[in-house]
Amino acid sequence: MKFLEKLSDFVGKYMAFIVVVVAAAALFVPTALIWIKTSWITTLLMIVMFGMGLTLNPVDFAVVFRRPKDVILGCLAQFTIMPLLAFALGKAFALDDALLVGVILVGTCPGGTSSNVITYLSKGDVALSVGMTSVSTLLAPLLTPALTYLLLRQTVSVDMAAMFMSIVKVVILPIAAGFVINKFFSSTTQKAVKVLPLVSVTAIVMIVAAVVSANSAKIMTTGVLVFSVVILHNILGYGLGYVIAAFLKVPLAKKKAISIEVGMQNSGLATSLAATSFPSLALATVPGAVFSVWHNISGAILANIYSQMKEK
Repeated sequence: MKFLEKLSDFVGKYMAFIVVVVAAAALFVPTALIWIKTSWITTLLMIVMFGMGLTLNPVDFAVVFRRPKDVILGCLAQFTIMPLLAFALGKAFALDDALLVGVILVGTCPGGTSSNVITYLSKGDVALSVGMTSVSTLLAPLLTPALTYLLLRQTVSVDMAAMFMSIVKVVILPIAAGFVINKFFSSTTQKAVKVLPLVSVTAIVMIVAAVVSANSAKIMTTGVLVFSVVILHNILGYGLGYVIAAFLKVPLAKKKAISIEVGMQNSGLATSLAATSFPSLALATVPGAVFSVWHNISGAILANIYSQMKEK
């Protein structure tokens, strides 16, 4: 068990590097990882979400009731800035239908699970970060399909009911199961939580490997375009999130948390939804996979910058 805990710590610490290496291997030597099937994406994401549920406690939701204004403003910023940015960038770069769907799905999904760690490393408001992630995730079954429909209704057919059920199945139910198990068997789950980074990172890496290896040839021809859009989407999300928080004159720790929550998305969910809701558009899974690689790199860089910033 000690070995697994040490391995888990190592994997969690070097997650960004591991994801980049595996993504590169899947891109340049796809045959080595093609055995990881895209049909596994949903199951792998359910494992990650179940792990997230195991880490949640009732106290994590206390911030929602103590500081509802902060959480509501943060979630409002997230569900407006990122979807609109995705749509604007998709049109500005004249993305084809598949890539546009993928980018918009990234934009309409809730906050990413790693945002809480990045906020902690940034010396930001961790309680607000956890509250925003939790609330945006709970709102996702309603807001993600609705926003996706509004932005894509003139491009492709969007089945909102199917997306709703998919998000409930892949995100809400696993998180709820993990939360309940942690509530009643906390002494056991606390031991399991120590190796969660190993399980979660492995699942995320496999999702990236599955998408990249299956689409390596097409990524080679569209890679620069996709990376450009994904990087701009992420960085502009960080920036606009910070600007809005500054406009609202909140403390620096809250600015950091809101900035990170807005910029980091649950790209694994975007990839899963692309695969299940738009199966005829194979390339729709690519932006989510690329975002999974990039936001771990940008998050680490941003944490280094933010951790040096002090309240004036």
